[in-house]
Amino acid sequence: MEHSLFFSFFIIFSGAAILATISLYTHQPIIVAYVALGILAGPSVMGWVSDAQHLSEIAHIGIVFLLFLLGLDMQPKSLAHVLKKASLVAIASSAVFFALGYGAALGFGFNQTEALITGAALMFSSTIIGIKLLPTTVLHHKHMGELMVGLLLLQDMIAIITLLAIGSATSGGSLQDFAITAIALPCLIIASYLFVKWVILPLLTKFDLFHEYLFLMAIGWCLGLAELGAYVGLSKEMGAFVAGITLATHPVAQFMTEKLKPIRDFFLVLFFFTLGAGFKLHVLADIWLYAIILSVLVLAIKPITFKLLLNQQAEKDTLSWDIGFRLGQISEFSLLITYLAIGSQLIGENAAHTIQATAVITFIVSTYIVIFKYPNPIAPSSRLRRD
Repeated sequence: MEHSLFFSFFIIFSGAAILATISLYTHQPIIVAYVALGILAGPSVMGWVSDAQHLSEIAHIGIVFLLFLLGLDMQPKSLAHVLKKASLVAIASSAVFFALGYGAALGFGFNQTEALITGAALMFSSTIIGIKLLPTTVLHHKHMGELMVGLLLLQDMIAIITLLAIGSATSGGSLQDFAITAIALPCLIIASYLFVKWVILPLLTKFDLFHEYLFLMAIGWCLGLAELGAYVGLSKEMGAFVAGITLATHPVAQFMTEKLKPIRDFFLVLFFFTLGAGFKLHVLADIWLYAIILSVLVLAIKPITFKLLLNQQAEKDTLSWDIGFRLGQISEFSLLITYLAIGSQLIGENAAHTIQATAVITFIVSTYIVIFKYPNPIAPSSRLRRD
């Protein structure tokens, strides 16, 4: 049965309010409540929200705003230093996780192409989980926050290359596509910087007393550059991050950050709901063992790998374990890779659902680990709760 968009929003946000209340009373992570609501209200159980794919496209805006806000909080000089230090860790860890996924998939009896896609899906950690559970004070002012953002951004770049490779394999693309994309990023950064310097900043300075105007300018700049980033072969997330970075040194950046947080949270509720709604319970009988094995491997090996690699960069054990557990899951990009691969008929249903189930399991378990062990904004314990 088809329901209206209004009815879907009623189910999502009223249901989220109820389950969030229960979660807070029982000291459970709110994010898990959103995923559980998606499973319950989605096509696999009650069927109240049947068009999860359409909602997923809307929810993707939340990731775009998340990256824009990250850019607003990141000073360009600091970012350059962190990216230089994080590059070795990001590349080495991606290679380890790819080998883990590839080997496990072959052990499950998947074919070579499915094993390659599984390996690619395991390379990345969740930007949403990592940043959402990081206290704002850490994100803005501490070395750990900068290092985590640097790692996630480098993973995003590797993910874009992976998506381009899969797209090229199915559409007959060439090395020319990669060359265009490689040139597009620095061109986008330079063009954005000049546009901000000569157009955006004079306008913001002239009309800085009109808060509504600043709010609209922030949204327009974020979404405009996100769309431009996708158009030139990068991604909406990368374009949004560049939009934030180019405004980061202006005093209005802090105002934009505060005003856009509610919009970001609105769309992130949709994101976690659609993650649960897109999960097909009827395939569990075929892939549950694979998903559990893969999830255990991810949850165990990712923190250890990050810990060892960060130690090699002279980081302390405490910080290395903290980052390792915060990045101890697979990513939204893992789901995008899976959707693209199954849509191009590169992988079968069992392989695709194994990756999707692993995403759900690792999202939930890693969230539990972080909220009960490390400082975060939604910790049930007041001792660990940091906004």
